[in-house]
Amino acid sequence: MAESAVAQGTFGHAALFYRTEDDYVTPIAGFLREGLEAGEPAFVAVPAAKAALLREALGPDAGRVRFADMTAMGRNPAWIIPRVRAFVDEHSGRHVRYVGEPVWETRTAAELREATKHEALINLAFAGADADILCPYDTARLDPAVIAQAHQTHPELLCDGLREASAAYSGPLGLPSSCSSPLPCPPHDAMSFTYTTDLSEVRALVEKHARDAGLTDARAADLVLAVSEVAANTLRHARSPGTLSIWRDDDEIVCEIHDEGTITDPLAGRRRPAPDAAGGHGLWLVHQLCDLVELRSDSNGTTVRMHMALNPL
Repeated sequence: MAESAVAQGTFGHAALFYRTEDDYVTPIAGFLREGLEAGEPAFVAVPAAKAALLREALGPDAGRVRFADMTAMGRNPAWIIPRVRAFVDEHSGRHVRYVGEPVWETRTAAELREATKHEALINLAFAGADADILCPYDTARLDPAVIAQAHQTHPELLCDGLREASAAYSGPLGLPSSCSSPLPCPPHDAMSFTYTTDLSEVRALVEKHARDAGLTDARAADLVLAVSEVAANTLRHARSPGTLSIWRDDDEIVCEIHDEGTITDPLAGRRRPAPDAAGGHGLWLVHQLCDLVELRSDSNGTTVRMHMALNPL
């Protein structure tokens, strides 16, 4: 592999496009071995079957790599950046390598939106970090639109062992339209409730719908707490009524809060706040409690959509 600027101690974020098992294993194993030979800590978060292939290819060197199953670690894509940040901080002063595959073909449309947003936000979250990040994309199974978005969210592409700049890269603050445009409207039969001061009815409505949907007591309580945290932000910051919408299908229950407030931090909820931080704890908690969170904020207000699976894996 040709040496890049990243190998000199700066941040790198590259996409790797593959179609076959060999397309996948050979460059990733090479990427990891190059780092291991230089004494660099390595972290791999990919689906379990892919991790098995890489372990086999690395042989004894696999024991020097930290592995995680991305289908668990990144079920909610907002969980990924904090895990990688912790790994980088754990090895402060050393260059690290990370392989992360947050996008796969069975992701729901909402999950794909948030996984794409995650890939874009990596460039902001790790700007200046001493880390080299490689993200594989399966061109044989993923929609061409997903591949096109990967060109937008990655400043570099890894092709035939060499790095090249992505001509479509949108910059560290750029988000593809799929994860920056307004969310699809709630279904026509969604329950809707407007609140102004008292959140007790908000909590009661969420609890009733969660239990009717079949969530366990613990998961119903998590959803109530998450919605309550977001609704409380309306009362603290928006100075306008908020709207709660609730709906469900065969797979999940969804609660959405919309108000006229604005959230300006693109990484809100995706960075662990310091214990003594004045703010940021609420959205962090919401992301930790829910299976998926979608947040959109612009001059028209803020929408936070919280998903809880009815039958989590």
